[in-house]
Formats: sequence, C-alpha cells, structure tokens
Amino acid sequence: MTGFAKLVPSARGLLVFEAAVRLGSFTAAAREFNVTQPSVSRSIAQLEADFGAALFTREPTGLAATPAGRALYSAVREGFEGIAQVIREIRQNSAAKPLVTLSLSSSLATHWFVPRLGAFNKRFPDVDLRFELIAGVLRGPAENVDLATRILTDDDTQYHRWAFSPEIIVPVCSPSYLSAHGRLIHAGTGDGHVPLHLTDAKEQWLDAWGGVADRKTSRAKWLEFSDYAVVLQAAMNGEGVALGWLSNVSRALLQGTLVPASDRQIKTGRIHQLIAPRSKPVRPVVSDISAWMVAEMQAELKALHAILRLDIL
Repeated sequence: MTGFAKLVPSARGLLVFEAAVRLGSFTAAAREFNVTQPSVSRSIAQLEADFGAALFTREPTGLAATPAGRALYSAVREGFEGIAQVIREIRQNSAAKPLVTLSLSSSLATHWFVPRLGAFNKRFPDVDLRFELIAGVLRGPAENVDLATRILTDDDTQYHRWAFSPEIIVPVCSPSYLSAHGRLIHAGTGDGHVPLHLTDAKEQWLDAWGGVADRKTSRAKWLEFSDYAVVLQAAMNGEGVALGWLSNVSRALLQGTLVPASDRQIKTGRIHQLIAPRSKPVRPVVSDISAWMVAEMQAELKALHAILRLDIL
C-alpha cells in the first residue's frame, strides 16, 4: 500500500478522474463534487504530471479519454465497484437489527403474544420488539408505532389494515371454578358467582352479562379491574367469570386453562384489525409480522370450532 501511495499522491484525484470520464465533462464532474471547474482541471493536470502521460484530449465534440486514460479508467472503475460492494456488505452485516414497535392491549400481549415469543423468535430471529401496551380498551391513534390492534370504522382511511379476529365475546372461567360454581345463568341473579368485570368510562358491556348485571337484583359478588390482562388472570386463577374476547382467550381455551362459563356467545359484527399508519411506508418486516400474526390467529380460530362450534371462518 505504501507503493500505491507513492504512485498516486492524491486518491481524491482518482475520484475526480473517474467522474470526469464517466460524465464526459470537467464541468459535470465539478458539479458532482460541488467544486469549481478549474479545481477539477487542476486535479486532472496533477494526475497527468504524476503519471507523465495525457489522460484526456479536447475534441470539438467534447472531452475524450486517451488510450492511457481509458486503461486507467477501466482499472479505477473496477476497483471502485469492488470497494463499494465490500462497503455495502460491511454496512449490512454491521447494521442494527430492525426494531418493530407494537401497540397492543396488555391482555393480548400477556395472553396471546408472550406465549408465542419462542415461535416469533424462531420465525424472526433478527427482529427486536418494543411493546406499547394499553391496559383497558384499545382506542386512540396509533401513529408512532409500526403495527397496532384496533377496531376501526369503515370510513377510517388513516391506516393500512389486516383482519385479525372477529369480535366475539364468550364468558369464561377456570375448570375448577366451573366445577365448584356451575354454569352462569345470565337471566338469573348470579347467586354464588363472581363476575370479573373490566371497567371503562365509555363501554360497560352490561348486555353481555344479561340480567346478572342488574345491581338492584344481582346477588353476585362483583370484582372490577381497569386492566383486562388482570381480569383474565383472575379468571384463570379460579376467582370468577370473565367476559372473554376471543382474540385474547383463544389460546387459553385451547389449552383448557379457561373454559366456557355459559352457553352465551356474542358476535358483535366488528373486527379486531392489525393496522399500520399510512403516514409512513410499511416496512417489509412489518408486513411479514402482520401476516404471521394473522396466520397464527386463524389457526387458533379454526381449532376452536370443536370447542365453541363457531361459524366465523
């Protein structure tokens, strides 16, 4: 390398030379390097003096490389392309792993996504995840994330969307609770039962509970939580009956840690969707993760047919 430095005192001169031949003009080369045309002329003149040979001829049609110039350009071009390829490979190999930010309910993250982290990491070994969790009802914008779960109106055009799961509510409890308390009769008073309820300022889902929700006549003991993940955990622990949103309880139903607490199934007609803001391009890895999540959910919904006899696919 020491010998090369003696042959070419200025590596920048070779860069200028390559641009001048490629563009066929000292003026164009000057624009590429954001310098003046006389500066390019001086760089070329210095190279010609160092090499002891003319590199260009000035012809009526413009600038042309001499035979020596063409030979040098061929070698320089090949060398630059090889260097550029190595630099691209170095950058690719040293680049940080992609980070994908998900906006999910704490319950979906806890009871659906976390049990799948092993499968996710196997499918996406080079992807890091950041979870932005919502304890209660999923609402509000999803602008500063890559992927979110929401229920959108048909006229909302702010997001790309992929259908994730129909909104179906199934009352659930643990097998031990069902054995000890029996099935919940929604038209009754709830005597002997413990409804585990998600509190929310806008939605109460009292219709989903039926007559049991009438506090004037109800004899049930109510426990209310602002975090749906805790509602489901309490149900799994045998503490009571919870309204189970299918997208959150599908895995627990298949594993038997939760079972239907009554014969009630409420199909709202709405769809839980995976969404991505249109305000920025959807990266391929985000599309792949969305497709993976949808496939996982669809496989569970199909498996739930035997348990719930759902006509949803």
